[in-house]
Amino acid sequence: MAKVPSSVIAASGLVGGYGVARWTKKRQLGGAVLAVAGAAAAQQWRQRAGGKAAGALGVAYVAAFAGSHPLAKKVGAWPAVFGVAGAVALASWAVADRQS
Repeated sequence: MAKVPSSVIAASGLVGGYGVARWTKKRQLGGAVLAVAGAAAAQQWRQRAGGKAAGALGVAYVAAFAGSHPLAKKVGAWPAVFGVAGAVALASWAVADRQS
């Protein structure tokens, strides 16, 4: 069975977490989606690229989540979420998925 690339998991966590929070009006549920996807991506990052890279990508994931909030005030919510998700996906691919 083929594994879903960590870049897809991380981006999906950011987009899915926001979507769930917005559509259910339950921020905690969106946070749970964000956390589960982040943990799944982190596990793959650690396996494929090692602990230091996983830590750096984890920081990037959390920073993307936090950074999407002020960015949303400038460009809108969905463009901000898609932008940070794309950035995290690109970093994840470059560091962990490209060798696979």
